[in-house]
Amino acid sequence: MPPTRGFGPGRRRAVRRQATRPRDRSTSARMPRSVRGDEGAVAAELAVALPALVLVVTLCVGGLAAASLQVRLQDAAADAARLLARGESVERAQSTVAHVEGRASMQVSRAEGLVCVAASAPSALPGLTMSARSCALESGW
Repeated sequence: MPPTRGFGPGRRRAVRRQATRPRDRSTSARMPRSVRGDEGAVAAELAVALPALVLVVTLCVGGLAAASLQVRLQDAAADAARLLARGESVERAQSTVAHVEGRASMQVSRAEGLVCVAASAPSALPGLTMSARSCALESGW
């Protein structure tokens, strides 16, 4: 390769070396590594956000379980009221309600030709008790 005007072979090498090794003059290059940047910031943010995320997911799952329990209690209270209205025993009605949740309780009331059953059970969420009430005509039909 013929030499370029004004540049000799030594000058070209110096330019090439300079191009391959750029000098970093930023302030982060002069600072100690512990002060330099955002290294570890993602881990710290995850450590702060993860408990909140776990809490939200736990509350959502608990809410879905409570809604499911409410629907099952309502169905069990209706079945128990129909059983009592047909003349079945209270024990059989109680077993229908207990089948939904082992700790479920049932109260029976009769008034003006109606048999009413109130069922309640503790929810998966602490301090929350779900309850349902259903009535059936005393004749059963």
